[in-house]
Amino acid sequence: MKIECIKSQLEEVLIKADKVAGKNVTLPVLSGLYLSAHQNFLSVRATNLDLGISINLPVRVFEPGVVVVPAHVISTFISSLLKDRNITLSSKNQVLEIKTPTTKTNIKTLPGEDFPVIPEIEDSKTFSIPTRDLVFGIRSVIYAAATGSIKPELSSISVTHEGEFLVFAATDSFRLAEKKIRIKKIPHFKQILIPQKNAAEIIKIFDKGEEEISISIEEHQMALRSQNIYLTSRIVEGTFPDYKQIIPKETSSKAVLLKQDLTSSLKTSLIFSDSFNQLTLKVSPKNKSFEIESKNSTVGESIYSLEGVVEGEDISININHRYFTDCFQSITTDSITLSFSGQAKPIIVQGVGDTSFLYLVMPMNQS
Repeated sequence: MKIECIKSQLEEVLIKADKVAGKNVTLPVLSGLYLSAHQNFLSVRATNLDLGISINLPVRVFEPGVVVVPAHVISTFISSLLKDRNITLSSKNQVLEIKTPTTKTNIKTLPGEDFPVIPEIEDSKTFSIPTRDLVFGIRSVIYAAATGSIKPELSSISVTHEGEFLVFAATDSFRLAEKKIRIKKIPHFKQILIPQKNAAEIIKIFDKGEEEISISIEEHQMALRSQNIYLTSRIVEGTFPDYKQIIPKETSSKAVLLKQDLTSSLKTSLIFSDSFNQLTLKVSPKNKSFEIESKNSTVGESIYSLEGVVEGEDISININHRYFTDCFQSITTDSITLSFSGQAKPIIVQGVGDTSFLYLVMPMNQS
């Protein structure tokens, strides 16, 4: 194999592929990138058996061929080159030679015949959505998914459709995040569950995409196609919790607060929270007040009063600081509505005037 390409373009492709490459000790070839030069393209592939990626890069091909190189070594090396524009890659005798106007480097290759095949999923049934909408939908809920759960469905992102909306949801049983994205075309699938780890990589790989992305589904697998990127992911078997039934139908108390004020007050209150990150929210419409109270037996205590609109019944409820504030990144409005349905019942957090996002957080046991 011998090719010539532009450094910045190769670097971008290698960084994306390196994110997918595996760290499997028993299968060292998974830590490599499969480089295949053919026609006027370099195809860069990586897989960890759970997630697979293939990226095509336009290059000048002098000699077609295939080589597998350690992912982290080549991506780190290419990124370290500062000024060089054109790069020549050539392979011979289990060595990949990389030449630039100022450097000449040899990297030992891996056995290419052991590299796994990335599954090709039929694209006869595809659903298209703007890449930025897919990334925004996943990013809006991914923090609410469980990590390392013994229940795979809780460590996944649910994607369903509801009328003219694509609905993203995640829950670890302590909190729930739901984001609705308006779509033009109804998808062919009822529900897919994307593993949380894979969803995080999808965000990184497609984060800056402006084009449409097509989604194809087969049993246990999904494929995402976007211009020069083809990515496959395992999808989780199982049933996502029927979370609609735990969303309170009635509200007994409500507080409308400026997002910036709430964020600032929570940073102050966190200084005095205990080892369980516990804070107490106190809503008192009778006194027209909203307070955040935090106590730590070794540090001290703090009561922070916020200006806002409060209505309904008085309520005092304990929450986990992190679970409560994680959702703020998904709220794009200046003001936030907190809806309470009673003691020991979930709190609903939403942006004022924005029904596309809903966050539910369970209270902690009252002390």
